[in-house]
Amino acid sequence: MIIVNLDVMLAKRKMSSQELAEKVGITQANLSILKTNKARAIRFSTLDKICEVLDCKPGDILDYIKS
Repeated sequence: MIIVNLDVMLAKRKMSSQELAEKVGITQANLSILKTNKARAIRFSTLDKICEVLDCKPGDILDYIKS
């Protein structure tokens, strides 16, 4: 199972979800879906922009847990 740890990176960067959504160019609702691990997919372009804005690598916000 892939886990999205956006809350951790947002806290480290002292950034709100709304601010991230605006900078990435996605809706608050779509960001919420990602944060609550309800997303079934994410576009690489969206992941790229999130990493750019948060100054991180995909591995900093994505984790794998064996189910």
